[in-house]
Amino acid sequence: MAPKQKAPCYVLGVGMTKFVKPRGKIDYTELGFEAGIKAMLDAQVNYDEIETGVACYCYGDSTCGQRVFYQFGMSQIPIYNVNNNCSTGSTGLHLGRTMIAGGMADAVLVVGFEKMFPGSLQSFFNDRANPTGTSAEMMKATRGVTNAPGAPQMFGNAGREYMEKYGAKKEDFAEIARVNHEHSKRNPYSQFQDEYTLEQVLKSPMIHEPLTKLQCCPTSDGGAAAVLVSQAFLDARPHLKEQAVLIAGQCLATDAPSLFSRSSIDLLGFDMSKYAAKQALAEAQVDVKDVKVCELHDCFSANEMITIDALGLSESGKAHEMVRNGDITYGGKMVINPSGGLISKGHPLGATGIAQCAELVWHLRGWANNRLIPGTSAALQHNLGLGGAVVVTVYKRADGKSSDAVSSEEIGKRNGLGYNPAVEAKGFTKAQVDKTRSHKSRSEWALQDTETKVESRF
Repeated sequence: MAPKQKAPCYVLGVGMTKFVKPRGKIDYTELGFEAGIKAMLDAQVNYDEIETGVACYCYGDSTCGQRVFYQFGMSQIPIYNVNNNCSTGSTGLHLGRTMIAGGMADAVLVVGFEKMFPGSLQSFFNDRANPTGTSAEMMKATRGVTNAPGAPQMFGNAGREYMEKYGAKKEDFAEIARVNHEHSKRNPYSQFQDEYTLEQVLKSPMIHEPLTKLQCCPTSDGGAAAVLVSQAFLDARPHLKEQAVLIAGQCLATDAPSLFSRSSIDLLGFDMSKYAAKQALAEAQVDVKDVKVCELHDCFSANEMITIDALGLSESGKAHEMVRNGDITYGGKMVINPSGGLISKGHPLGATGIAQCAELVWHLRGWANNRLIPGTSAALQHNLGLGGAVVVTVYKRADGKSSDAVSSEEIGKRNGLGYNPAVEAKGFTKAQVDKTRSHKSRSEWALQDTETKVESRF
């Protein structure tokens, strides 16, 4: 069945925090507040214009979303709290878009944030069935279990299967990580900005063959936000159309029965990624061959490899050839993860999907002028959560044009901030916060000292 035509939904504003190592020094209230203020400043809106809030996080008590949003204002709007594993952020974007397209709201603020624990992902509810328990049992039955953390085992096993079936080498997976680390040098929000040689990637500590430490994403604290608006909202602000980015196609999908086919690749939701990509591209009327920039879910290099295949960016079984040919980076066929991806940028679960969105919005606007792929007319996003859910999104400029680099000086004039947020990670002033928070229904008690804490980091 062909995707149904939806009413237009635009990303009008984006903002994010730097992604940092989880050390317990920054609370989720600060992360969400910083990201949300930045997104509203970018969209040039006040919180009183927001009709619905969507909060995205995995770790935290119920109604953390209200705790974050009340800092902007207490305007009695609906606030939804979303948790969909690692695809939580883009699930929030999908919910916001659904509300805009369905005529239920004209302006939705989506804020993703995560305050994580150091080390591997943990499960906290050990007195009940784990939602990924059936997948873990399948892994045990087919590949066995080692002392490595569960996630790298599962993704590493998929890498092994790709090697066995298609002839990929361990160097191909390491090259993916090398490229993503190199890309992150140009992203001011990236948790890591160090460049490594292929040999250094290969010789970093082995986690689970073929995955070494530098091929695994870190846990992170961070926040990201987006303001989504309707056609009517945008039409009332014609001066902002140049920065608006259309969600041209999008699909949130869940697993098919093939999840339990006994294939390690299928166990990572290969089929749902493939299905979601097909649906989103069809809705956007975009040929995948015309995509020049993509942010995809590289929680491990092995997942980038199989996702290149699932999205149709390469011929089936030939993703490793695309990697070898240099076709995932500048000067090649396309650029995958110009932000540095999860491997180097970091992976605060609830913020990841929205940070991917921000990166692609900056590219389509021409604002990511230090890492731009000239002539980009459509951008592709893939955000995966085991358990499972995947969101694939296709973005286009609202004016239908291709991206050209815009100078940072010009951007600073247009946005009134005096700088380009795509290439500089800065804070904000008290005046900017006052301008953005609700004028009708704010509470200083709800804000507490969050504003001061955020300002102190810049």
